Amino acid sequence: MPSWLIVILCAIGAVALFVVGMSLTIMVKGHFIESEISTNRNMQRLGIKCAVQESREDSGQVDCAEIGCSGNCSACDIEEAEKEKIHKE
Repeated sequence: MPSWLIVILCAIGAVALFVVGMSLTIMVKGHFIESEISTNRNMQRLGIKCAVQESREDSGQVDCAEIGCSGNCSACDIEEAEKEKIHKE
């Protein structure tokens, strides 16, 4: 059997194992893995913050909580929130 065929079969097997593993995780837990800080209670309990929020607090800029950031890094865009705030006024 040619070596390129072995490599392709190994790659297909690895992807299949990954898909089966993720499917089993969803079936056993009954939901997707909560990887966002805003939805994961354990991360919130440990005081883990969004990287954007943490860097803003370290530099002394506006706190994300003041603009309604719930810990979700994709929703923690201070510049965009300030623009929306100006347009509403």
